[in-house]
Amino acid sequence: MKRRLIIISGIIIVSIIVVIFIFRKSNNSNVVFKTTQVERGDISTTITATGTLEAITTVQVGTQVSGVIRNIAVDFNSIVKKGQLIAMIDTTTLAAAVLESKASLARNEATLTFNKKKYNRIKELFENKVVPETDYDEALNSFQTAKANYMSAKAQLNRALTNLRYATITAPINGVVISRNVDIGQTVAASFNTPTLFTIANDLSKMQVEASIDEADIGQVEKGQKVEFTVDAYPDLVFKGKIIQKRLQPIVVQNVVTYNVIIDAPNPSLKLMPGMTANIVVYVKEKHDVLKIKSKALRYNPTQEVMKSYFSSLPDSDKQKRMSRMKQFASNNSAQQGRAKRFTKVWVKNGENIKPKRVKTGENDGENVEIIAGLELGDSVIIGQDIVKNNNSSKKRSPFLPSRHKKK
Repeated sequence: MKRRLIIISGIIIVSIIVVIFIFRKSNNSNVVFKTTQVERGDISTTITATGTLEAITTVQVGTQVSGVIRNIAVDFNSIVKKGQLIAMIDTTTLAAAVLESKASLARNEATLTFNKKKYNRIKELFENKVVPETDYDEALNSFQTAKANYMSAKAQLNRALTNLRYATITAPINGVVISRNVDIGQTVAASFNTPTLFTIANDLSKMQVEASIDEADIGQVEKGQKVEFTVDAYPDLVFKGKIIQKRLQPIVVQNVVTYNVIIDAPNPSLKLMPGMTANIVVYVKEKHDVLKIKSKALRYNPTQEVMKSYFSSLPDSDKQKRMSRMKQFASNNSAQQGRAKRFTKVWVKNGENIKPKRVKTGENDGENVEIIAGLELGDSVIIGQDIVKNNNSSKKRSPFLPSRHKKK
């Protein structure tokens, strides 16, 4: 490690010596700096994801009885109310089953009445010891059997009536029909899996987005955070929402782990439709009214042209000190790379003079970075430079030297 530091320090010193040598040999160009101002404003840290729009409540309407579709009262995009008729199944067979159950119930009711009277008569005779116990037991058994058969027939009638009611299919919720899977005359069979006839979405003016967040980012996501998203159908419109749920169940696809979050998505204009893909930006951190500069200022490094001017403008007593600081910056910046808040170096322009300045940064959204310490509002920070050739090199001055004022 020590050997590596010695090598790096040697390279930096040699580079500085070369820069000074080049400056002494060439002095025929001017440097034009591009700057940005330190300003106050908001800064946000975001993560991006994709998701799918869906209705908050979607109900699949099926049938619990088999038969032929006789009537369909709604179509795609129809607005329905809870309890509204949406389809009818032919009731011929079901009505016949009701009549058969009623007849069976009447027959069993008559049998029950007869056996009840017989039981009461035999019971009275048995209590008076007129008939043997076997006659009493036989009458009791016949009465109980008739009673059970009557109750069974009554249950069968109730089931037949229920099936007849099931032939009338109504909307279970208020909403809009987004799917119709049957036509008039089609036969539907209700078995173990109830066939889906319609899909009804409840109130498309209030929708939600189910988004997939990478496991590396899910730790930053919390309920209530602001979300903005766009859809391909309206690329120029930005829709807003907020996170209402973070689900704990992991989704693993080809060894990639994601987690689903649910985003509230108001849709008063009804532009959003179920199934649309949403391109999402989640604002995980927001700071307001802070000092900030362009992030590219942190990436600016002076060229040889600038460095030779900078060192030539310094007194001999300061050159060694500056060289030491430059080496320290080089080692510290590599060790502190990636920290949310760290000290780093920027170059500040003040009139015709420029100099490096140590600053402490905060949140960085990729375009702007928060300045915690080291700069003041209105400071000009260098973000780039252009080299302008100048044939009259004798008039060129270093940007690090103080301005000269002519005496009047």
